[in-house]
Amino acid sequence: MALLGTRSTVRAQLAHQGHFAPSFAYLEECFRTGSAASRLVAGLVAGQTERVDLAGGAFALLQAYLTKPRAEGRWETHRAHIDIQAVIAGEEFMEITSREHLALDEDLTPAKDVIFYQPFDQGSVLRFGPGCVGVYFPADGHRGGLAVAEPLLVRKVVVKVPVGPFAA
Repeated sequence: MALLGTRSTVRAQLAHQGHFAPSFAYLEECFRTGSAASRLVAGLVAGQTERVDLAGGAFALLQAYLTKPRAEGRWETHRAHIDIQAVIAGEEFMEITSREHLALDEDLTPAKDVIFYQPFDQGSVLRFGPGCVGVYFPADGHRGGLAVAEPLLVRKVVVKVPVGPFAA
């Protein structure tokens, strides 16, 4: 199941997995004030996404977007990648559930590594602010970018780590 918490807590839980080291090193750069990665995230305008390739086949998607009403969110999972999602600025609700509770809506694999699911209203809801991190494995349905109240600008880094030994 998903790992959720502060970046230091989640990183410690995965420390024995060297597969994640480049991804967490890059996340730390994104949070380090004045670093090139931090400046790149801070300079994004709403609706903009930038891709940065990392070691080991991982890559980061740096995003800036306005949160949306819950009804507009879509449940998703991935087959080829594990998501490490970190909020840099702003706040959003993130919902999670086991993939087995979801009914398929649209499978865009293998062209895009995303599977969307039909609406489901029984997931667990989490409030993510700056420094909160979620790690979502292929079995973890997740729906993010949801407004806490009014739409708010969120700056987030989503690192896509190849599944490798974690296939589910």
